[in-house]
Amino acid sequence: MTDKISFDKPLYVLAPLAGFTDLPFRSVVKKFGADLTVSEMISSNALSHGSQKTFKMLEKSVLEDPYSVQISASDADVARQAVEVLNGEEGIDVIDLNCGCPVPKVFGHGSGSALLDDLPRLTSILRAIKETSNKSTLTAKIRLGVNEKNHVQIAQEIEATGVDFIAVHGRTRAGKFKAPVDYDAIAEIKAAVNIPVIANGDIDSFEKAQWVLEHTKADGVMIGRGAVGAPWIFHQLKSGSAEISLDLKHEIIMEHYDKMIEFYGPRGVAMFRKHTHTYSKGYLGASAMRDRVNRIDDMDEYRKILNDFFGNGALA
Repeated sequence: MTDKISFDKPLYVLAPLAGFTDLPFRSVVKKFGADLTVSEMISSNALSHGSQKTFKMLEKSVLEDPYSVQISASDADVARQAVEVLNGEEGIDVIDLNCGCPVPKVFGHGSGSALLDDLPRLTSILRAIKETSNKSTLTAKIRLGVNEKNHVQIAQEIEATGVDFIAVHGRTRAGKFKAPVDYDAIAEIKAAVNIPVIANGDIDSFEKAQWVLEHTKADGVMIGRGAVGAPWIFHQLKSGSAEISLDLKHEIIMEHYDKMIEFYGPRGVAMFRKHTHTYSKGYLGASAMRDRVNRIDDMDEYRKILNDFFGNGALA
């Protein structure tokens, strides 16, 4: 495993989240406290066919060190081809295999959480990645099972392939994102394997992260949806305090907007609207401000409204 990733202290990881954890968002959470960022999930098929859109998704911020690329795969040979492509890319420290995505399209292709129903196939893919990869670290992100939990067996079989650590989303595939997260099951995995375990699922506050670490004895936490609209959760975890000033929130929001414009150009304005809506929750005058920015496409005008609103912001 790379010496850039240490488990001397809990590891704070940004989960891959389609449509949200793009390069601008990852660079912001990295700057303000995340230890490890992970690309959005990338199809091994797309990588092996040299898709230009896919190569754009591999791009990383200079701040992202270490950096993990998550791939999906349903077949060991295609995974091997994808890894051969990644071997030619600089600046990737970790290859992560997605074994947890519950989305029907992914599941139907035999990748994501479908692998949990076919452990021989899952382990053959991991072994193929390990044999082919020139990257220092191999990881896997799993759920507790497909319909029933068989989480300890899954984790132990994955460990036997030589992965360096695993991230565990504490639901089955059937539980999607609604069922209660089974933190006891994550603790059972932690007790059953000798590699580090990262806990994932409904970690949406500083206090919840602290509780999950204590309850599961995990070696870190992975936060996805809990960071959308609140990327400062990583600053809170890194500083060891739930305190977060409105000034720091303002700084982080403006950093995010500027990175969006830098990466996407004028298109970043419309793309930032969804973030504006989540960032402004709880602020006085939020609905009027949201209504206003929905009609603005000019980059500088949008920035000024954001800067004025969050710079003078008061919580409702």
